[in-house]
Amino acid sequence: MVSYTKLDVPSPVSHALILSGLNAAGSIISIGALCGLTTVLLVLLYGQSRIFFSMSRDGLLPAFFARIHPRFKTPYLSSILIGIVVAIVAGVTPIDIVAELTNIGTLTAFVLVSAAVLILRRTQPDLRRAFRVPFVPVLPILSMIASLILIISLPMITIIRFFVWLAIGLVVYFLYSRRASKLEHETPTVS
Repeated sequence: MVSYTKLDVPSPVSHALILSGLNAAGSIISIGALCGLTTVLLVLLYGQSRIFFSMSRDGLLPAFFARIHPRFKTPYLSSILIGIVVAIVAGVTPIDIVAELTNIGTLTAFVLVSAAVLILRRTQPDLRRAFRVPFVPVLPILSMIASLILIISLPMITIIRFFVWLAIGLVVYFLYSRRASKLEHETPTVS
């Protein structure tokens, strides 16, 4: 449609369509991208509030995060706090930095999930699973390698920021969560 040299912009598909005289199609693509981004952001916000809810219920975070709204039955205080923090970060941080941090966090989760598949297959082979990953151990190992390659291809400053954030999480864990964990203090049941 257009030379690749003209596509070094944040929205290359809609830009190419507009440069080709297809303004309506470019606008539709732009609207679709905005809807997609909005959906992803909402899912991340909902997911994070539920993660904090579960961690709080298990004692890994203060009980504040487990409070449920009496009418809507949602973890509303956690949702409000996360919404405020995300709004502040989004207001003062360039979008490319936010995107890189989201990418490294998601890729790290992929590495951990793939490793968990390998570990659980070995340590609990008879565990009932709703879904089984095919081609174990090849597929989880390939997933970890691909995710790690993408992580190391990110700018070094993003990796440093990630490790700073990880260090903050570890401080919270060792100073609060480990001591307050309900899971840590459960006595295992013998079956």
